[in-house]
Amino acid sequence: MKGEFFRLIGVAMTALVCVCMWGCSDTEFRWNDVRSGAKVVGFVNDSLVMVGDYRCWTEITDGVGANYKDIDGCGQERLCVYNYRVQEDGPRWCDSLSDRNSTGIFGMEVHSTRPSGQMTDSVIWGGHIDNSIRLWKIGELPHEIRLNKKMEGCSVDFTVQSVKQWLDGTFIARGEKSLNADGDGCQYAVLDTVSKLIIYKRLDEKLEWIKKCDDVRAWGKDVVCLKRRGNELLNLLVNNERKDSIYVKAIPFWDSMTVSLASLSFYGNLFYWAYVNSIDSEKWKIKLNPNVRPLSFPSFGEFVDEKKKLISY
Repeated sequence: MKGEFFRLIGVAMTALVCVCMWGCSDTEFRWNDVRSGAKVVGFVNDSLVMVGDYRCWTEITDGVGANYKDIDGCGQERLCVYNYRVQEDGPRWCDSLSDRNSTGIFGMEVHSTRPSGQMTDSVIWGGHIDNSIRLWKIGELPHEIRLNKKMEGCSVDFTVQSVKQWLDGTFIARGEKSLNADGDGCQYAVLDTVSKLIIYKRLDEKLEWIKKCDDVRAWGKDVVCLKRRGNELLNLLVNNERKDSIYVKAIPFWDSMTVSLASLSFYGNLFYWAYVNSIDSEKWKIKLNPNVRPLSFPSFGEFVDEKKKLISY
């Protein structure tokens, strides 16, 4: 009887606590069934594209008054590889992070303010590059490289917006308008992922010419530049010598409209300018791929996801 008495006292006290706190509450957490924000983050080759997306969640805490909460967020960033020439039965490969809260590091989150982009044909980068850089390679999980930072001939650095392949196995890092920085402003940086060092620099006489490039990278021992002239002519320069040009005024099929030049950029070993194009590095000629549907970033086409449903973006 004494044990029963104390049990009843415990139940009564629990009930009293619940009343004092305006009622006990339960919390329910669930992930959305569908993923969101799918967009192109890079090209593997002239058939495969890297697409990033994420999954959103909702958490509801039942209760009275201030104890009731209804919050949501996004996380589980995912990287997938699709064939953009041929409709296949789902992606070739996918892997996702398990984090509940989105990092936004790789630019997949719709509200992400962190710079990111394609680094090589199979690697994307993300984060504010200063003391570290985050890399995500197809077939692997993301990893972070801690960096040592050095200034060489300049004292004002910049926010890195572009990381492309460079000379001697390094990478060139640039800001949005850093190549034209004056005075003590750093114009570019050389990133060495092996020695884990990023060196901010000013252009010397041999590289001064790349200031006129819309995008630039190295191909072996050669510096390759894409340069618009007007709204329709694109020049290919190698070591400051024009090698080839293409003239594009309008997209002749699918959506026939004037080409937007804002997305002119190298993507791994390809570049985008009205079409997905490649470069013959032996003859230094631009290779057009007219059978590839013109892409409009970040939206293009439809793919079949792993649940055999069409996803459009």
